[in-house]
Amino acid sequence: MFKTVYTLSPRPGRPALCLWKAGALLLAACLWAPPLQAAPGDDTLLQAREALRKKDRSALVSARDALARQRHPLAMWADYWELTNRLGEAQQGELNAFYARWPASYVEDRLRNDWLLELGQRRDWENLRAEFPRFRMNDDREVHCYALLAQHAAGSGSATEPGALRQAARSAWFAQRDLDDGCTLMATQLHAAGVLNDEDAWHELRLSVENNRPRAARGAAALLGPAVDQAVAQLLDNAARFLVNPGRGTGNPGHDQALRVLALMRMAASDPDAAAAALQAANAPRLTAALEATAWAHIARQAGLKLQPQAAEHARQAWRVWDRAHPPGTQPPWSDEVLAWHVRAALRQPASNAQRWPLVQRAINAMSATEQRQDTWAYWQARATLAQAPEGPEGEAARSAARRLLAGVATPLSFYGQLALDELGETWRLPPAAAALNEAERQAARQQAGLARALQLIELGLRSEGVREWNFTLRGMSDRELLAAAEWACQRSVWDRCINTSERTRAEVDLNQRYPLVHRELITERARAAGLPPAVVFGLIRQESRFITDARSGVGASGLMQLMPATASWTARKLGMPWSAGLINDHAINLQLGTAYLKRVLDDFGGSLAMAAAAYNAGPGRPRRWRESGTLLEPAAWAESIPFNETRDYVKKVLSNSVTYSALLGGTPTPLRAKLGAPIGPREPSTPAPDRDLP
Repeated sequence: MFKTVYTLSPRPGRPALCLWKAGALLLAACLWAPPLQAAPGDDTLLQAREALRKKDRSALVSARDALARQRHPLAMWADYWELTNRLGEAQQGELNAFYARWPASYVEDRLRNDWLLELGQRRDWENLRAEFPRFRMNDDREVHCYALLAQHAAGSGSATEPGALRQAARSAWFAQRDLDDGCTLMATQLHAAGVLNDEDAWHELRLSVENNRPRAARGAAALLGPAVDQAVAQLLDNAARFLVNPGRGTGNPGHDQALRVLALMRMAASDPDAAAAALQAANAPRLTAALEATAWAHIARQAGLKLQPQAAEHARQAWRVWDRAHPPGTQPPWSDEVLAWHVRAALRQPASNAQRWPLVQRAINAMSATEQRQDTWAYWQARATLAQAPEGPEGEAARSAARRLLAGVATPLSFYGQLALDELGETWRLPPAAAALNEAERQAARQQAGLARALQLIELGLRSEGVREWNFTLRGMSDRELLAAAEWACQRSVWDRCINTSERTRAEVDLNQRYPLVHRELITERARAAGLPPAVVFGLIRQESRFITDARSGVGASGLMQLMPATASWTARKLGMPWSAGLINDHAINLQLGTAYLKRVLDDFGGSLAMAAAAYNAGPGRPRRWRESGTLLEPAAWAESIPFNETRDYVKKVLSNSVTYSALLGGTPTPLRAKLGAPIGPREPSTPAPDRDLP
């Protein structure tokens, strides 16, 4: 389960596999692609990487120098590894020389990122200010915090205007995932300077408790004084005890109430019922309406995550309390994540519940504008609007508004896009094919040195380095350039770069790149032998391994179907197959075992593809519990309320992938709503017991 990070063993270059579309050979993608030639010194590069791992300075210097003498195309990587290995001792002049050797390359920008962090640790604000504008990726939040602090220290420039600086500092600080030097130092110094205030510190404290980041919570609490800091330490250690005996308090009634809410939030994360009882206790100190509503809102979120039926009522209580003290239309300061779980709690209620759709609509309306534009919430907003529209002419305006929302989401290539098409009654069809690439476009891609380096790194087994080099080189590419890069990756059988690169295009879509039919005959044969539609197996493999036959996940899953060793062994026994651990990496056997296992979980869940996909990703025990915890739900609502982010996304993608693949395989695609099947709910007493032996 949770199989997301891939590594590869070294493999030789090889010609491209052919892609097929609806049974016909797609010639352009089957042109002979000569393998990347092994360069003299490839072994030396791998030795350099191993020397870095062992922190063997002399071996790393020797390998770097040998690669430089050979003018190896990847010599820059050994140079990067050698300098990062001693970055704490380096001086600005060495960095400048490195930048001059490898201008406009990924390693130049990567090293600048590392150096900016080092400069921040050294408090070398002058060099940091000079370096930061040249940082092209600019995707490191801690670096951004250091840069804001450096600009403040300079006391000049538009970025140090109090309003602009405060806004930028708040954004960077609130995005802090855990305590780090850059953002903590920035917050401490800007708070002391009055740029950030106590209100900002309380907001960061609430976000940190909400997201279970205790170290970041303590960092924010320290800015609010010893009394708050001590109280936060106590409530983080034992929220229930703090609520019963909060000590002598901070001397500030407003702070004491805010701390009580934090303790309720902390308690709700493990026991929402206990938190609700503590909030309602007759002897509990009273909270302001805004704080009481916030406490209920967070209790609702945690109850929703646990799929408790009372979650929706907790959410409605939060809104009732909020409305008592605020003018109509005033939105609460709750996070999008809290509001999302209010929606999911409402979706898990019976369709007959008249309060279901108003809660969905209320929570979505309170989300940030950016979040409301997400396909998920646009779709459910439209559904809520349609469900509440009066019949006849009086409801036509609402129905028109809902149809506009659905039209903005509708696409044949995503879960909610496909559901929106179904809702609108539109015929499902594949998007028009992109125009074929010409030779000039192909040659332009092959002249991109970054792409060539990336493919060579991947061929050598340095997948992480290769993927980063590849993605850096894609920045700013047009649709046609992306398609040409994707085609090159396809021809090299680097299917994850092929798919992911092609998915970046906007106006032009090449489905043969986005949804390749790799190993078509074998996958089709194994799927049919297991009693599965081949489109479902293709859709699952696309999500699991991106068709990388020797993929390995961070938790030990292997192969095209990303089987865990225990699952593979169990399935082999069930099939009566002789088994040894190494067989899991044979892609024909991997497919046989994976399809057999998928069929078993599909049967175990009564043919529900949504539940089977969830079981394949998270293990069968979890979807069993998720099924038993509610009433009959439409499968889309059940999938949306899966409490694990990865599994929720996985299920939706596998299902939408399978619809697209059914068309590419030459069949008539089954609309997604029909593919989702019957409502999902507790198992009927007469239903045969599930296969509890499933791993």
